[in-house]
Amino acid sequence: MNIVIRTDSSTLIGSGHLMRCLTLAERYRKDGNPVTFVCRDLPGNMAYLVSDKGFALTMLPAAEESPDLTGYAKCLAVTQEQDAAETIAAIQKIGLIDRLVVDSYAIGSNWEKQLRFDVTEIMVIDDLANRQHDCDILLDQNFYLNKESRYQGLVPEHCQLLLGPKYALLREEFYQVRKSMRVRDGRLRNILVFYGGVDATDETSKAIQALQNLRDTGVLHDVQVTVVVGASNERKEDIASRCKQAGFRYLCQVSNMAELMAEADLMLGAGGSTTWERCFLGLPAIVTAIAENQVQICEDCAKEGLIFYLGYWDKVHQEDICEAINKLRVPSQLLPMQRKMSQLMG
Repeated sequence: MNIVIRTDSSTLIGSGHLMRCLTLAERYRKDGNPVTFVCRDLPGNMAYLVSDKGFALTMLPAAEESPDLTGYAKCLAVTQEQDAAETIAAIQKIGLIDRLVVDSYAIGSNWEKQLRFDVTEIMVIDDLANRQHDCDILLDQNFYLNKESRYQGLVPEHCQLLLGPKYALLREEFYQVRKSMRVRDGRLRNILVFYGGVDATDETSKAIQALQNLRDTGVLHDVQVTVVVGASNERKEDIASRCKQAGFRYLCQVSNMAELMAEADLMLGAGGSTTWERCFLGLPAIVTAIAENQVQICEDCAKEGLIFYLGYWDKVHQEDICEAINKLRVPSQLLPMQRKMSQLMG
C-alpha cells in the first residue's frame, strides 16, 4: 500500500499526534509499505523527526493564524477547505494513494470529503468524538467507560472502529523492553518525570519543586529522580539548572523512553499517549491533565484504579504532588495499580 499521513506538531498542538503517527508509520514500513508525511510548517513544529526517521516529508506552507478560527480549529492555522486543497495538491504529486491517515483535532468530515476522490480509503485517529468523520477506519486507542457508544452517529455505517488500549500505538522498543523487564515489588526507588515534548503549562517545574521539598524533608532521601523534557520545551535550560541543583538526573529528547519507564517505580506525567506506554509496562503514575481532551480519559482511568489523577493543570499545585507521592510511596498503594494495568493491557 502507498500511504500518506496528514498530521502536525507545534507549540500549540504539542508532539503527541506526530509521535504516534511515527509509530504507526514504522509498522507500515516494516510491512513493506511506503509512507509519506504531509505536515504544515507551524511554530515549534518537530517535523524534522520525520526526516530523521527516514520517511518522506512534504511541508505545507507556513500560515498566519486566521482570527476567525476558534477552539481546535486554531491548531490547523488555516480553514479546513484551504488545508484540504493544499493537501490534495501535495498528494497528487505522489501518485495513487491507497490509505490516507489523518490525525488532527482540527479536521473533520468537510476536509475528508474533499480528499475522497484522491485516495482509496481514509483512516482517522481521534479521541475527541466531537465531530463527524467521513472515514473507513477510525482508531481511538484510549480508555473510556463508554467507548462503545462514543462514535455513534459520527462515522459512516461501514466504518471499522478500533477502540481501546488494545489498539495502542506503541513503539517497538516497548515490546522489546517488556520481554526482559524486572518485576516491581512496590518499593519506591526511582521516580520518572515527563510531561510531554512541549509541556506548555510547565508541569515539570511543579514536579521538581515538589520532589525537592520531599527530599529536603528526608522523605525521598534514597530515591533517584530522572527528569525528561523534549527539545521543544522552551524552559529546558532552566529545568536543567534546577535538576543539577537538586541532584536529579536531567535528560532531553530521549530515544529510550521504554527503558527509562522500566527502570522507574513511579512516574509523574500527563494524560496523553504516554498513558498507554506506562500501562503497558505496568508503571504507576501520578497524572495531571494538561489539555481538555485528556480530562475524561484521566477521570475514567482513575475510576478503574489505573492512575492517581490530580486534576486539570491549572488546579494542580506542587503541594498536591507532594501529598500524592506521600500516599503512593508504599507497596500497598503501588501494587494494586500495577495489577490493574496488567489486567487492562494483557
